[in-house]
Amino acid sequence: MKQVKLVLEDGTEIQGESFGAFTSAAGEVVFSTAMTGYPENLTDPSFAGQILVLTYPMVGNYGVPGEDLYESISKIFESDQIHIAGLVVNYYSEEHSHWNAAKSLGDWLKEYNIPGIFGVDTRMLTKKLREKGAMLGKIVAEQDIPFHDPNQDNLVAQVSQPGVQHYGSGKNKIVLVDCGTKTNIIRCFLERDVELIRVPWDYDFTQIDYDGLFLSNGPGDPKMCETTIAHLQTALQQDKPIFGICLGNQLMSLAAGGDTFKLKYGHRSHNQPVLLTGTKRSFITSQNHGFAVDTATLPDEWTMLFENLNDGTCEGIRHKTKPFFSTQFHPEAAGGPEDTEYLFDEFLTAVEKYKAAQPK
Repeated sequence: MKQVKLVLEDGTEIQGESFGAFTSAAGEVVFSTAMTGYPENLTDPSFAGQILVLTYPMVGNYGVPGEDLYESISKIFESDQIHIAGLVVNYYSEEHSHWNAAKSLGDWLKEYNIPGIFGVDTRMLTKKLREKGAMLGKIVAEQDIPFHDPNQDNLVAQVSQPGVQHYGSGKNKIVLVDCGTKTNIIRCFLERDVELIRVPWDYDFTQIDYDGLFLSNGPGDPKMCETTIAHLQTALQQDKPIFGICLGNQLMSLAAGGDTFKLKYGHRSHNQPVLLTGTKRSFITSQNHGFAVDTATLPDEWTMLFENLNDGTCEGIRHKTKPFFSTQFHPEAAGGPEDTEYLFDEFLTAVEKYKAAQPK
């Protein structure tokens, strides 16, 4: 094994061994406490620009599945490539065993020239990130490189699919604004008999005839998406149902007149508890975000829909009279719990109600 090191902006240097591509990479170092699901996490566009620390001690033991398509999208992965800048684990299992494994995690990382480092005390590293917050870092192989802050980039523009794409031919026409969408969002809609029109992040969707609008997840600072926010402000003047997830929650808040802020170390796990506001109903959710909505800045016609039971931050908003709502967590999971997938049904019910109320 070749030696590499993880270097943090506070001067910390951690020696480890290389797996994946033997190359240097820089980004924002964040951690995820998910126990499984690295094929889904690594292909989630919301991780773009980030060096991901997996807290589960053994990684790679079940390998990586082969590609299998459904309606031209992957049945397994959350996009068509790996989006992380680098991977940090405690113990990397060189031997993998699983019924649908096609390759090792290390070989998969090599395909996309992504470096990995193992032999790292990820518990110590996670405690540091929790105390000091997410920080810049780099995995250094033979050649040193400068630090890079991905939050200064328009990451959404980098991961959004170019051009308009169509899926399905169902009874409800939904526009999906792709800010880095996970493919399980598309799967969830296709299972519910919709015609899905996927448009790039800066596309003027207000010129399309649609029944409902969906705002996807995505990476980075939501305030970088000025064009999307401007189009969304126009959509909020109408009454057509709107549903947003993760970054979509932040974009809806900004378009409504609210504000967002960067979390100290973000929410990245499969076990975040949220409370449905005004009830005693709680759900376990899958999350991956570094920014949150400041509910104190929301206009009077908006209210918090879900609250994070760990830190009290906003996990969703809704309009008090119009069919607009969003969640900071991922109802489509992949990976993680599916407690809140019913929200897709609630959105489509709102779409049906809206259509029924229109003059014939």
